[in-house]
Amino acid sequence: MSLEKIYGVHAVEALLRHHPKRVKQVWLAEGRSEPRVQALVELATQNKVAIGQAERREMDVWVEGVHQGVVADVSPSQVWGEAMLDELLDRTEGAPLLLVLDGVTDPHNLGACLRSADAAGALAVIVPKDKSATLTPVVRKVACGAAEVIPLVAVTNLARTLEKLQQRGLWIVGAAGEAEVSIYDQDLTGPTILIMGAEGKGMRRLTREHCDYLVHLPMAGSVSSLNVSVATGVCLFEAQRQRGAKAKAKPKK
Repeated sequence: MSLEKIYGVHAVEALLRHHPKRVKQVWLAEGRSEPRVQALVELATQNKVAIGQAERREMDVWVEGVHQGVVADVSPSQVWGEAMLDELLDRTEGAPLLLVLDGVTDPHNLGACLRSADAAGALAVIVPKDKSATLTPVVRKVACGAAEVIPLVAVTNLARTLEKLQQRGLWIVGAAGEAEVSIYDQDLTGPTILIMGAEGKGMRRLTREHCDYLVHLPMAGSVSSLNVSVATGVCLFEAQRQRGAKAKAKPKK
């Protein structure tokens, strides 16, 4: 079995905490001994993961990106299949929040969206199998550990998946620049699927046709749009804000 190289303190620590059996070896740059690295060493030792030392120049060759002197050899990334969605929804209490990224191909954007989705309490992130970024070492590094916690679900036919989720009672809210309703005026407290399209192109036609509601993000400046990962964070945290306010407003029994 071929191994992947995952790099960065947060990404390696998250793997050791959540999926230690996938980590086969941790490599540290010579001379790294600060508290964050010591905590990582303790985690690796607890899980009986081998620790080795390497020169920074050697590590620079192994990975493309800022490795922070920490690299791990791990078994390949796991992207979930469509069946995982039913299982997740079956065991979820309360109103689920799902994020769909339609045609987001940049790994940095996917990593940032995973991080925001985890922080905002989303249940999973759904992407189409084709023409979409998937889990890579770059995505894991940008996600700062969120890629090891929140499920990334790749589906063959996004339109069909959306239909199934609608049948389960979820409402689909798509972000579109020309939409009349603001994200801040849309009720996001029920079972919700939030769809973000690719930068520039937006959602594909079929995806758009499955939306129950379309919303826009009000823009006060001269720039006409936000980076997709920033826009995703804004929308997810508006959903979280509304849900928190609704929970506080509930009469106590």
